[in-house]
Amino acid sequence: MTGSSHRIAALACPDMGPFELSIVVEVFGLSRPELDVAWWYSLDVCAVTPGPQPAVGGIAIDVRCGLAELTGADTVIVPGWPVGTAVPAVLRQALREARDRGARLVSICSGAFALAAAGLLDGRRAATHWRYADQLAREFPAVSVDPNVLYVDDGDLLTSAGSAAGIDLCLHLVRKDHGAAIANHVARRLVVPPHRDGGQAQFIEQPVATDDDTRVHDVLAWLTSDLSRPVTVAVLAARAHLSERQFSRRFHRITGESPMEWLTGRRIASSLALLESRDDPVEHVAAAVGFASAVTFRHHFRARMRTSPTAYRRAFRR
Repeated sequence: MTGSSHRIAALACPDMGPFELSIVVEVFGLSRPELDVAWWYSLDVCAVTPGPQPAVGGIAIDVRCGLAELTGADTVIVPGWPVGTAVPAVLRQALREARDRGARLVSICSGAFALAAAGLLDGRRAATHWRYADQLAREFPAVSVDPNVLYVDDGDLLTSAGSAAGIDLCLHLVRKDHGAAIANHVARRLVVPPHRDGGQAQFIEQPVATDDDTRVHDVLAWLTSDLSRPVTVAVLAARAHLSERQFSRRFHRITGESPMEWLTGRRIASSLALLESRDDPVEHVAAAVGFASAVTFRHHFRARMRTSPTAYRRAFRR
């Protein structure tokens, strides 16, 4: 931390796609004086060689900062790296120095190749775009590549799948730093859903919606309207006028999760704001979001959030 801000450095490089870098700028590069927070982020866009960086689409990004700013940042984000392009030794060294200083390291999409080339993903679980997962695993066999998830939070090292999954990961960083209420506010500014769990599957193929898909979407809307109601897969399937097997298969194709996995994730996400804003006992919070008991709530909360409801409340109680 420097003063009242957390310094973020995002790497720009020649021939990169501008979308992933734009995500980082939108989430972390805007001042947000309307937020009631003690600190916010400052952003530097850096390059190995400062100056115009030609990008996909016939544009160029004029970068003024070099690797010194990257090495000294609190969080370093690599929004992408041209697959098949060698990572310069000077950049690999800068990434390692940032890690050694205690920086949090983040990659979006093919940015995982740069972190892997620096040896920072060795022995760690990591995500990248599904198109590049096999290549990342081949080129860096010491990396445990998970080709199915949206993002992986491995503590000081976070990696995401391609393109829009970078939005999920950046909002996840805000949620880790400032809690669910602030992350939800930023999501509203972006006009995106506030939370997609990192374990959710990447959407590799999504055919044109059918009538049965519309039925499942109607059930999703009904579920979201009141997460506290007790439901079973049989109840949901009947509401969609499908067999349990048909419903579960279509639900998984649309969401990447089973019905109960999806519902558990939404219930946990809804509990975050309650823990931050209320003094209600954990048992009351569990019931409010649909868990049958506090024991079940605590179990699923720890599995997904890597902490307990009480510890989360203590960290983010406003």
